[in-house]
Amino acid sequence: MASLAEKRIVDAEEPSVDPQARPEELRLLEALLFASTEPLDQAALAKKMPDGVDIKVALAQLQADYASRGVNLVRVANKWTFRTAGDLSWLMTRESTETRRLSRAAIEMLAIIAYHQPVTRAEIEDIRGVITSKGTLDVLLETGWIRPRGRRKTPGRPLTFGTTEAFLSQFSLEALGDLPGLEELKGTGLLDSRLPGGFSVPTPSDDPTLREDEDPLEIGDLELALAPAVEPETGEGS
Repeated sequence: MASLAEKRIVDAEEPSVDPQARPEELRLLEALLFASTEPLDQAALAKKMPDGVDIKVALAQLQADYASRGVNLVRVANKWTFRTAGDLSWLMTRESTETRRLSRAAIEMLAIIAYHQPVTRAEIEDIRGVITSKGTLDVLLETGWIRPRGRRKTPGRPLTFGTTEAFLSQFSLEALGDLPGLEELKGTGLLDSRLPGGFSVPTPSDDPTLREDEDPLEIGDLELALAPAVEPETGEGS
């Protein structure tokens, strides 16, 4: 049987156990830090914690608990606060969206393409009665609302254009058939109620299948359609 002296020697050789904060103390400390709109120093935290809590130990333990999470407990200028983990900071990058108002010419062109597709630039100009600038067409292509479909089987083989799924999404349409018809357009005031006899609004179709008068696109056609924009030509609506 070991003597009392031997037991004391053994106890002295055993490593001391680091103090640990109790779970409820960590929860309280966590809540204080989350609720604060600015970093807090140890003294300020200690005042709000129960008596006897070693705030330094509790902070170190809470910091270790959050080390592998999406937010970390960090010390900034001797004050403590929660911050997004460094490797996830890219999630906080702000994205700014530039709002651009379409010109009258672009709106007219978009409407013609939506209702008359597949349609060429020359056909758009014939309907509008105005020369269409390359810049206006490029603006619509950049929105992603229209796309080249194919090439018309006519001299010069001009590109044909149609709308995209992004167009439907932008205007909350399930299909092009949901676009307003003649009577609806009159009711909204977008068309004069006294229209020429025989005037009609075509029934739009978003069938992606090429028509008999269309050839498939060729390599480089998309690059050609997105050539650098030029200034609008004189006489076009603004």
